[in-house]
Amino acid sequence: MDTALILSCLIGYFLLLFGISQYTSKGANNATYFTANRNSSWKLVAFGMIGASLSGVTFISVPGWVETRQFSYMQMVLGYLPGYMLIALVLMPMYYRLKLTTIYTFLESRMGTASYKTGSAFFLLSRLMGSALRMYLVVNVLQLVLFDALGVPFWLTVCGSILLVWLYTFRAGIKTIVWTDTFQTAFMLLALISTILWIGYELDWSETEMFQRVAASDYSQIFFFDDPGDPRYFFKQFLSGALIALVMTGLDQDMMQKNLTCKNIGEAQKNMLSFSVVLIFANILFLGLGALLYMYAHEKGLDIPAKGDDLFGFIATGGSLHPVVGVFFILGLVAAAYSSADSALTALTTSFCIDILGIEKKEISQQEPLRKKVHVGFSILTVLIIIITRQFHDDSLINTIFKVASYTYGPLLGLFAFGMFSKRTVNDSWTPLICILAPLLSYYLADHSQVWFSYTFGYEILLVNGMITWFGLWLSGFGKKVEAI
Repeated sequence: MDTALILSCLIGYFLLLFGISQYTSKGANNATYFTANRNSSWKLVAFGMIGASLSGVTFISVPGWVETRQFSYMQMVLGYLPGYMLIALVLMPMYYRLKLTTIYTFLESRMGTASYKTGSAFFLLSRLMGSALRMYLVVNVLQLVLFDALGVPFWLTVCGSILLVWLYTFRAGIKTIVWTDTFQTAFMLLALISTILWIGYELDWSETEMFQRVAASDYSQIFFFDDPGDPRYFFKQFLSGALIALVMTGLDQDMMQKNLTCKNIGEAQKNMLSFSVVLIFANILFLGLGALLYMYAHEKGLDIPAKGDDLFGFIATGGSLHPVVGVFFILGLVAAAYSSADSALTALTTSFCIDILGIEKKEISQQEPLRKKVHVGFSILTVLIIIITRQFHDDSLINTIFKVASYTYGPLLGLFAFGMFSKRTVNDSWTPLICILAPLLSYYLADHSQVWFSYTFGYEILLVNGMITWFGLWLSGFGKKVEAI
């Protein structure tokens, strides 16, 4: 691909982002950064959350998964629906009733300071790892298709990419994110749809014929009920989807921070429910794109990359399609990755400042400088994790992210479930140890489950992780019972 063309498009894209940042940061303060003054339109939030939820991982990994897992991923996506319903009807009313800025302050009022700090710490670990893994993918692709040819080292590409995120989010934080996520979601969906249409044009297939060929192909099987040991087994996938949606959205400050910027609970619930429906159709399109990419490669006699994550980029930028497809791919990938990374960086800063440092208790003159230092600190940590990831990662990235989430979000699931549905107190000082032991025990169980039970755990180990946490908290309880908040 033409390097100058790609660079020009990327520069134009980021100039638009900086323009949005400049517009949204007028009169911004800490309240703007953390809550957008609770004045966001639910329609804007809902549309922007599509891009943040899909991210660059969906953009790259889901199409590449089609060859080995067919459309089985849709089983997990369908599981998202009950997860999102629980968020909209159970969690969000509580968050709004308690007027939370970070959702983990609920744990302090219910169980104590150590539980509160532990919940926040597990979010910070989970989101930092997830954000860095998502960002690694886009940086790696940009390195391969653009910066290697310019002689730019990988570490410098990483630093430049994170610096751009920092520059357009450090002033207005979540207020800027609500708008930039909307803009980036539009670019991502434009790239997705235009690539599908262009492949159809190259193969001389109409939209109807594309649909028929994909539906008739071996790739299109969605449901798998035969083998419980198969990672594609329906009940494992559906349960995993519900749990992952619940913890990675409902118990995640990153995703909830956007919802908490809506004017009231009614608008926030409209946002969540409408977003969940649109997300299903977006994932269908990504799976359809994966099938079309493999069919196109076979029709044209192209060598298919060994790693599924490389498929989309290989075909889009390899020269077999029109250069405009490559440009859309780069812009769509950048949009997908940045819509996740920018909101994650803001949420990490928010949670650390409020939950760990107690910034609201400090002098007004100290708050903004401290928040900016924390923002820089998480930017540096993200850079380091991305660089380390490149040395060790060899799996499908979406699989890696869900595996990591199954262990890091389990304690959060147990903490919130206990806080909301149990009337027993806890020994607050035991909570950190319980939440560390739970994922370790879950990992040990998953590692030996095939030998012990002739069963292989998938992402549903998240439920076991949460149950171990819940049981540990229950055992630590002493004294009188309390009413759940």
